[in-house]
Amino acid sequence: MRHNKKYNKLGRTSSHRDAMLSNMASSLIMHKRIKTTVSKAKALRVYIEPMITRSKEDTTHNRRMVFSYLENKEAVAELFRDISVKVADRPGGYTRILRTGTRLGDNADMCIIELVDYNEAMLEAKESKKKTSRRSRGRKSGATKTKEENLAVEEVIEQDVQDPITDIVEETVEEVEETVAEVEEVVEDVTEEIPAELEEKKDSETNETEE
Repeated sequence: MRHNKKYNKLGRTSSHRDAMLSNMASSLIMHKRIKTTVSKAKALRVYIEPMITRSKEDTTHNRRMVFSYLENKEAVAELFRDISVKVADRPGGYTRILRTGTRLGDNADMCIIELVDYNEAMLEAKESKKKTSRRSRGRKSGATKTKEENLAVEEVIEQDVQDPITDIVEETVEEVEETVAEVEEVVEDVTEEIPAELEEKKDSETNETEE
């Protein structure tokens, strides 16, 4: 039964658990993503997100409160200097957990926990999805086109369609005429050569018979 089990103790004493989460939070702030087990990542998310919310207001009191948990000056400076600027417009949910499978040996569920605003690949994918083609809306007053406008549009379309077609037809006709002329020249050459060859054969046959 789950009486008085409000959080995951992670198989450690209270002091050991706090020290581990403090170390993991500092690593996440400095490196922006770390690899760990799913249970530790869930505990770390609850541990670090209130600190990130507190970093949005850069005051001495907030810095001292965050330092009491992290006990790392470099991590505190990174959090208040860079990360707070990145997450300024985000109302929460600063971290993301990406499952990566199980660990060899104990078969523990592994994952990557990262800061959402520092994953450039996912941010680019979201921006590309947001870009959609605009559709022109009809005019507010008299949105329907008149007959004259429709006729003018049809004429322009017909011209645009007919011009390339006529160009293509003319080009094909010229190519066909050139090929026909080449074929006729070849046929003439062949017809001239064949009788000469036949006469030579006849002469050679007659000479053989006479011998």
